[in-house]
Amino acid sequence: MQDDKQQRPIRQMAYFSSLGVSIAVAIFLGLALGLYLDGKFDTRPVFTLVFIVVGILAGFRNIGHAIRKSRDI
Repeated sequence: MQDDKQQRPIRQMAYFSSLGVSIAVAIFLGLALGLYLDGKFDTRPVFTLVFIVVGILAGFRNIGHAIRKSRDI
C-alpha cells in the first residue's frame, strides 16, 4: 500500500513531462503536412494554416486526455 503511494507522484511526473513533447509533435506534424500540401498544390498558405490549427487542436486534445488520465494514475 505504501509503495503505491510513493510511486504515484513519480508516474505522474513521467507522464506530464512527456506531455509537452506530444503537444509539440502534434503542432509540428500539422505544420509539416500543411507545408507539404501547399507545395504540392501551390496553395500557400491555405493548407499550412489549416493544419497548424488542426495540430494545435490535437495538442489541446492531448492536454484534455492527460487531465482525464491523471485521475487514473
